[in-house]
Amino acid sequence: MPLHIVLHEPLIPANTGNIARSCAATGAHLHLIHPLGFSTEDRYLKRAGLDYWHAVNIHHHESFEHFAAAQGEGAGTFYFVETWGEKLYTEVSFRDGDYIILGKETTGLPKELTDRYREQTIRIPMSGATRSVNLSNCAAIVLFEGLRQLGFPGLG
Repeated sequence: MPLHIVLHEPLIPANTGNIARSCAATGAHLHLIHPLGFSTEDRYLKRAGLDYWHAVNIHHHESFEHFAAAQGEGAGTFYFVETWGEKLYTEVSFRDGDYIILGKETTGLPKELTDRYREQTIRIPMSGATRSVNLSNCAAIVLFEGLRQLGFPGLG
């Protein structure tokens, strides 16, 4: 089962396009939770994803609740990436089918979500010189750690 990248209400089309390209390269599924801050017809979104959109297994959800319900019983673990997470992303043991959930570029994830899933909120260590790492970089960092732990399944 692949890993999943979940973007909660992303705002910047180029970030989503870059993440889509990472998903195409790794076989990860991409979930977009609406509302989006752009149109999926946006030229910047398409340019950032280059000509890999046909290779992305993409799912659209109208809210987090609809997303969670659609995953059903036995779904992988939800990991929420936030700057204040108590655990580092390298301190969790990723399994097939897990979900890496990232929030808006401007405000991150809703507090009610991270409060509810506090034990599953992880972070990428930073020096503090910046507020956060770019969203598409965060997705790639955590995705490739998960794939490394799984032995890079299906990747050459």
